[in-house]
Amino acid sequence: MEPILERCAGLDVHQETVVACFMHGSLDKRPKKEIKTFATTTKGLMQLVEWLAAFECMDVAMESTGVYWKPVWNILEQEFRITLGNAQRIKNIPGRKTDVKDAEWICQLLRCGMIPPSYVPPRDIREARDLTRRRRKMVQLLTSEKNRLHKVLQDANIKLTTFVTDLFGVSGRALIEKLIDGEILTEDEVRNIVKTQLRKKVPQIVEALNGRLTEHHRKLMARIMKHYEYLKEEITDLEQEIQTLLKPYQRELELLDTIPGINKDGAADILAEIGPDMSAFPTEHHLASWATVCPGQHESAGKKKGAKTGKGNKYLKTALCQAANAAIRSKDTRLGSFYRSVLKRKGHLKAVVAVSHLIIRIIYHMLKTSTPYQEMGDRFMKKKNSPKVESLIKQIMKLGYSIQITALGESQAS
Repeated sequence: MEPILERCAGLDVHQETVVACFMHGSLDKRPKKEIKTFATTTKGLMQLVEWLAAFECMDVAMESTGVYWKPVWNILEQEFRITLGNAQRIKNIPGRKTDVKDAEWICQLLRCGMIPPSYVPPRDIREARDLTRRRRKMVQLLTSEKNRLHKVLQDANIKLTTFVTDLFGVSGRALIEKLIDGEILTEDEVRNIVKTQLRKKVPQIVEALNGRLTEHHRKLMARIMKHYEYLKEEITDLEQEIQTLLKPYQRELELLDTIPGINKDGAADILAEIGPDMSAFPTEHHLASWATVCPGQHESAGKKKGAKTGKGNKYLKTALCQAANAAIRSKDTRLGSFYRSVLKRKGHLKAVVAVSHLIIRIIYHMLKTSTPYQEMGDRFMKKKNSPKVESLIKQIMKLGYSIQITALGESQAS
């Protein structure tokens, strides 16, 4: 390994301590080492900053160990050039393992320029990322509470969901509140509660409310609805904070919102994960690989074998797959046509991941060029299939036949 840095440091980060190894010296000689252990408290990390500054060290590397690297990064990022390495890619040779040897190994790799840096977005994007991830968790909890209420109603033999599609709409919640209060509802009372088309189902709803609802069921439902209301308020507050944080990136959010399948919340989720600056990724394929929506690669002895997609940013992958599932419902869009072309060969799950791969590549070019999404419709698939048609015509002509091609729409029109 050829060294390229005369002064650099490697950090082995743990929950309570961080071991620092500083190497310095000319590139053609064996470097000198300075090793010291610091606490991960703010005071200990400030001592680490002073220690590195005393050696005039500007380049620092460390592993992305859980969340323990974050406080170190937050304090060091203003003073030093930090390289965050993937622990799987910079793993040391098996043998005697100590914290000091790990720090030395990281420093040696950095000195030779052999640590691929992991992408870390700016602080405001990182803060927005924390909020969007929490919002996603709150939405999941909200769905869980809805499912719990459905189970309680079934246990009490209340068949309300058979006639009320949205149990948490205005009519459904009003009926739930009456059940929690222990009221026995008549047809006239139900008719005054429900709205719109549900008034046509009043007799069926009254029959569905006739179950075996006990005091235990009512208390359980009250707790569920109380938690449900709290989660709704929490999600609303989070959305307001996310909008405030991402206000400087309104142009990027509007660009993402033009893509089929991506709504306002989805655009915020994606932007909080990848950031607005695409210069961190050399090509669209690097971004797709980082999002782990690209096909796996497993080739040996000239044979390609099936491989799964890797493990990466699960939050970004989830947001892309949700957008893909929404986009494939359309029939006259590029994403929908692409999904159906892959569906025939690979099945639904792989087709959704393929659409997610296409979406992230589109996002890369949109953010890089600041260009809104342009719908190609079925023209994309026709353009993609035209080389296949020309190839088939050439094969038929080689067999000594002549052929005349007529588009299906033209033949039907004639």
